[in-house]
Amino acid sequence: MKLKTKLTLGVGLLFLLIVLLSVIASVYINKLKSDTEKILTANYNSIEFSKNMLLALDKINVDSAVAVKDFQKYNALQEKNLTEFGEKEATQNLSLHFDDYLKQPVFEKEKLIREDLMKIMSLNMKGIERKSDIAIITAENATFWIVSLGTVCFLIAFILLFNLPQTIAEPINQLTFSIKQIANKNYNERVHFKGSEEFNDLANSFNVMAEKLQEYESSTLSKQLMDKKRIETLVNNMHDAVIGLDENHFIYMINDEALKITNLRKEEIIGKTAHEVAINNDLIRELLKNIDYPAKEPIKIITDNKENYFEQDIIPINIVKTGEKEKKYIGRVILLRNITPFKELDFAKTNFIATISHELKTPISAIKMGVQLLNNQKFGELNEQQQELLKSINEDGQRLLDITGELLNLSQVESGNIRLNIEKCSPKEIVQASIKNIEKLAEQKHISISPKYFLDDQDSVSADFDKTVWVMNNFLSNAIKHSFQDETIKVTVEKSDSMIAFSVTDTGNGIDEKYHRQIFDRYFQVPGEQQNGTGLGLAISKNFIEKQHGEIGVHSSLNQGSTFYFKLPLI
Repeated sequence: MKLKTKLTLGVGLLFLLIVLLSVIASVYINKLKSDTEKILTANYNSIEFSKNMLLALDKINVDSAVAVKDFQKYNALQEKNLTEFGEKEATQNLSLHFDDYLKQPVFEKEKLIREDLMKIMSLNMKGIERKSDIAIITAENATFWIVSLGTVCFLIAFILLFNLPQTIAEPINQLTFSIKQIANKNYNERVHFKGSEEFNDLANSFNVMAEKLQEYESSTLSKQLMDKKRIETLVNNMHDAVIGLDENHFIYMINDEALKITNLRKEEIIGKTAHEVAINNDLIRELLKNIDYPAKEPIKIITDNKENYFEQDIIPINIVKTGEKEKKYIGRVILLRNITPFKELDFAKTNFIATISHELKTPISAIKMGVQLLNNQKFGELNEQQQELLKSINEDGQRLLDITGELLNLSQVESGNIRLNIEKCSPKEIVQASIKNIEKLAEQKHISISPKYFLDDQDSVSADFDKTVWVMNNFLSNAIKHSFQDETIKVTVEKSDSMIAFSVTDTGNGIDEKYHRQIFDRYFQVPGEQQNGTGLGLAISKNFIEKQHGEIGVHSSLNQGSTFYFKLPLI
């Protein structure tokens, strides 16, 4: 008989016996499963419920409401799981005794409850023992048949295994061992099979794979080290200070610029938490205060006996791990951008504007004085053309004088030298003084100004009178400039919570909503309009109002006019 036939008969018989063994095993396993489920469902759950009710009863003096709720929950579950003879009566007695205990919690009634619970547990334990005996008998029958058939299968399998060529088992075992070594990153492992050509080819293929993995591992590690060194060099050569924190605020990276301005050494802080370092370092402590909400104002730091200014930026680091979809937070980077050169230029610009404006104001005033003297005709009569020319000179001089005044105000705001005389002011007087200042300008366009007051006579605001009048003048002059002739400008003063709101409403073309956030920026002018101003008035107004702890804003839409408003604290 051929080996192939013997193997076919042996394997076929073994297959049939295994199928028979599987069927018998499945039948007995399902029967054991059924018996076990009965124990778990019918008896184990009741014991578990009783145990939880005992725990709840023990806690009833500590947290009464929660313990009573837990006891009633498990009692309700027990009432639905009555499977043993006498269990129903014991459960009913338990409910009655517990209700009685809630009305009068005494030790004797608690003892009755515990006795009921112990009876329920005892009934279910006996049920478990009875059902376990049944399961044991089933298991013994299953063991007999499974062992008998298993023995026959073992004998057939042993005969097949004994007759199989030994040359097949050894190479497979050796290959398995080598694969495990490769899986553990031991890429030096090699296999050498003796025997047939097929196993030699398999050994050669495996060895080539191991060599390529070893080469890949070496090259990848080298590349990673080089990339890490490159990044470290790049960060250290940045002119901005960089501090890296992990998700637990441990410092894992700091560049040379950050070490310089913090006056620290790398070995002192790497591996420590930022809070530990902040105990002895004022700058780190200040950075941690603003770590969730970075400061808008630049941070001033004294280094090398020189004032340096830095903008703080916090950059959160989130990554998506391989095989995952959601981003995971792994830390953040604190970036301190050195803006000292720009700050110095800004200071120089402010000083230049202040100096030029101050120097221009005197000759412009002299020109206006000369024009006024000529208008008095003390030096002779003027013809119509000369009068028009003087009028034009006077208007241009006034415009230059207004511009220099705005520039001087701007320089005060930027340098922080603005002086406020905060006092108790009447809102009506502020509005009346402003209207008086621009009456002539309004008359030129036949525009009327209609003030309305929705407040009590005794209501006052805390403000600098002159600068608040300047802001109101700016609002009114802008409203007149953008309103049509023969229109009415509305001025409204009313209470708004703990503030007094001043608003000026014109009938002009309005301002597109996309420009609302820029309208109070320096030098900004709405595109498309006649550019006959400096774009500084509203920016200065914003600074004046905010310095007085007030608010300023605008409501406007195209072709529907504009309402500029500011609010000051009510006294």
